[in-house]
Amino acid sequence: MEDGEIVELFRRREEAAVGHAAQKYGARLRAIAYGITGDGQTAEECENDTYLEAWESIPPHDPTGYLFAYLARITRHLALNACRRRSAQKRRAEFTELTAEMEECIPAPDDTAGRLEAQELGRAIDRYLRTLSEEKQIIFVRRYWYLDPVEAIARRLGVGQSKVKMTLLRCREGLREYLMKEGYDL
Repeated sequence: MEDGEIVELFRRREEAAVGHAAQKYGARLRAIAYGITGDGQTAEECENDTYLEAWESIPPHDPTGYLFAYLARITRHLALNACRRRSAQKRRAEFTELTAEMEECIPAPDDTAGRLEAQELGRAIDRYLRTLSEEKQIIFVRRYWYLDPVEAIARRLGVGQSKVKMTLLRCREGLREYLMKEGYDL
């Protein structure tokens, strides 16, 4: 079933929408959640919660042309929240490492006024990623969006781990320079 048809089922409040979304994207959504949480049961809960959140948010949202991206964003946020809850006393080392890596090149305002700036920052990062080769984009997104381990990225692309690490380093440095040229105070 096409994404537009699934979204239409959500709009009409037909329960079949959840079944079709699960059939089409369930395994990929679980993989995203599992990659972040490292726990199968939590990944399954995140997937199910994704369908509930989609049910509650369509309408007013209309992700007709980007249903998977819409569901993946929800899943990612749910998985990150699950990690935060689970590790409220003890933070997951890998998550902390990734956060530290990105803090080197991305400013992180804590106030609510910074939300608009954060949206523009997201657009600037998107523009930067478009300047990269497809392989570099994949490496960057797999690491910092999907939180894939370096080994998994290397295996997926058939390259060495050292190449992935060096590409990430150069991408972060390039992003930092790009954002400075865009006027961000780093």
